[in-house]
Amino acid sequence: MNNVIELSHIDKVYSNGVDLQVLFDINLNFEAGSFNSIIGQSGSGKTTLLNIIGTLDRPTRGEVVIDGSRTDTMSKDKVAELRNQVIGFVFQFHFLLPEFTAMENVLMPYRIQQPRLSRDVLKKADELFELVGISEIKNNLATRMSGGQQQRTAIIRALINNPKVILADEPSGNLDSENTEALYRIFRDINKEIGTTFIIVTHDRRIAEQTDRIVEIRDGRIVMDLKKWRNA
Repeated sequence: MNNVIELSHIDKVYSNGVDLQVLFDINLNFEAGSFNSIIGQSGSGKTTLLNIIGTLDRPTRGEVVIDGSRTDTMSKDKVAELRNQVIGFVFQFHFLLPEFTAMENVLMPYRIQQPRLSRDVLKKADELFELVGISEIKNNLATRMSGGQQQRTAIIRALINNPKVILADEPSGNLDSENTEALYRIFRDINKEIGTTFIIVTHDRRIAEQTDRIVEIRDGRIVMDLKKWRNA
């Protein structure tokens, strides 16, 4: 497989009077269509790493290549355009706008680039609501959905622009165990059916065990990179 993400010799230093280095010489590649997790305790650097992968932050040193384009030297406008087209985000908090319906929330990333909605994107949105099992609430306001429904809506929103990569930061942090299991089944189904690359950041090793590759980060350094074989 081709690599959709390549990180080479990444350092991250925050300066606020005193320099604080949080990432040290990170080298990581992620193959297109792979299903991965990054684990680590609070303060390990995993969220900083995810932000650099997602182009929300830049490294102090090193190179970041996303879908064949080097992003650490791109202009902010070019980075924003690439992010909108290539990367989808799922966070612990769903960040749905309460005054809009589930469908309206889902279509917002598309409307950033294309103000007019096409029949194709509306059809795709319907198909995604069907895929994650919440077609019946697509016209509900965000305030009239359960926590699990809100998180599934956030997943659809992340998928609407056909991203090659989904970055998920503690996506089940506000869900009970039943909804957590359902969420990861949805991730796996999307990975298999659409071929989307997943990188899931979590502190929960039980969740990480459901992925095909576990990268562990501790004190800003990679201490484990384990790939597991799965039967087709």
